[in-house]
Amino acid sequence: MTTTPTPDPILLDRAQAEAALYRVAVCAFTYYPDKPVDEPGWTLDEDLAWCLAPLAGLPDEKLAELASTIRTQIVTPTADRQAFIRPLLALTGDDRPLAL
Repeated sequence: MTTTPTPDPILLDRAQAEAALYRVAVCAFTYYPDKPVDEPGWTLDEDLAWCLAPLAGLPDEKLAELASTIRTQIVTPTADRQAFIRPLLALTGDDRPLAL
């Protein structure tokens, strides 16, 4: 007997995913290694929390996975952006491309 894999359940509204993506982009564009020195009080964890806020309803394991990916997206200019975007949009069940 063969079983057909079921798609991941829809966990996010498309607007939530796009809000998170926007926030990650802002943080990635504005991050630079000396930012904590130039902006006393700024922390990467603060930016990370802001990026994750639209995703608050996700299960803890999925949120932790995305948090790790988002941290990398912010601090690594050469990070593969699709490694974040595709899984994020998959949580919406919506396969339309992003409107840029």
